[in-house]
Amino acid sequence: MNEFPRKPQEKRLLDQVSDAIRVKHYSIRTEEAYVGWIRRFILFHDKRHPKDMGGPEIEAFLTHLAVEDHVAASTQNQALSALLFLYRDVLRKELDYPIDAVRAKQPAHLPAVLTKDETRRVIAQLSGIYQLLARLLYGSGLRLLECLRLRVKDLDFARRAIIVRDTKGDEDRVTMLPDTLIEPLREHLQRVKRLHEEDLAKGYGAVYLPDALERKYPNASREWIWQYVFPSEQLSVDPRSGVTRRHHLDESGLQKAVRQAAAAAGLDKRVTCHTFRHSFATHLLENGYDIRTVQELLGHKDVKTTMIYTHVLQRGGLAVRSPLD
Repeated sequence: MNEFPRKPQEKRLLDQVSDAIRVKHYSIRTEEAYVGWIRRFILFHDKRHPKDMGGPEIEAFLTHLAVEDHVAASTQNQALSALLFLYRDVLRKELDYPIDAVRAKQPAHLPAVLTKDETRRVIAQLSGIYQLLARLLYGSGLRLLECLRLRVKDLDFARRAIIVRDTKGDEDRVTMLPDTLIEPLREHLQRVKRLHEEDLAKGYGAVYLPDALERKYPNASREWIWQYVFPSEQLSVDPRSGVTRRHHLDESGLQKAVRQAAAAAGLDKRVTCHTFRHSFATHLLENGYDIRTVQELLGHKDVKTTMIYTHVLQRGGLAVRSPLD
């Protein structure tokens, strides 16, 4: 008989990565992206274990992405972030080697912006919940997922404000709630509340909360104020916890509807949900609002990011009037 207890089998590396990401409360999208990049990194180097590799191998992989795969700069940066997370937070290995990969080219194009008339025409082609979402994206300057992840408590009707939480820069911010959307949103929330009450009566009604909040407020997931403003039509099983919940609407439905609306409106521009945010910023600047105010509403950390909209305002020839005119 073996007198020594068996050493528990060590978890697979990618499972360790998932565990480390969940400890830090990163989103499931980040988890999927990071695990995917780390898997590609391992396969690129013929399935060598990352603990036996380091800076030179990371550099070779990132260079391959830029030179052979022609990925965007943001994509290459995400791959680098995933690999740095792997070495820092999973393998606990310092990378002394400087990462000097060939960098993917940063795009220099200006964002597509609609005129006020074009914006109204696109929105007019939408209906129901998709029209309400598009009006909110344009009227408040929200990113698509910021809009879909809004909770009931984030709408402050009295102050005409929206509190945007867990933003791209991981900081909360406040933006405007348009007066014209107050009544439509109140009516929408009445329907959502009835749906929530039906879920509760059937033994459901819980909504996803980050782990820290779930532990701090164990009953909050079923409270009305924590529910999504734009819930999905169907219940679904949370892939992490296995709990049946009602998540927020999937973004693909609105994305498709906006493309179809732009085509129906006869526009010859590439219109996405993010175009409403670009148009929000540009139209505020056209109306004379200070760029620092626009920066705060958009949640940009650096005013240089907001400055791109001043270039959109500069019509041909840096806004100089042609002598022909």
